[in-house]
Amino acid sequence: MLIEEGTKYQISQGIKGFFNSAESMTVKSYNGVTVQFTLADSKGHGSMPIEHLTYLLKKSNLTYIPNKRTLLSNDNSEEQIS
Repeated sequence: MLIEEGTKYQISQGIKGFFNSAESMTVKSYNGVTVQFTLADSKGHGSMPIEHLTYLLKKSNLTYIPNKRTLLSNDNSEEQIS
């Protein structure tokens, strides 16, 4: 799992209460141990250990949202192959 600055995750309905009812969170920084993030719609910010983030991802409480640039580059490469 690649965690880098700008990575966006959708927050599941079951844990939104722990994240000020925000729809998503975006990674602000990652130092190898701790992830700092901001919540969508200016609902706040925070940090958590990387172990907790991976736990939330495994339990499907957080879902990776691919950015548009990645999606566009994947579409272009498929067109070039065909």
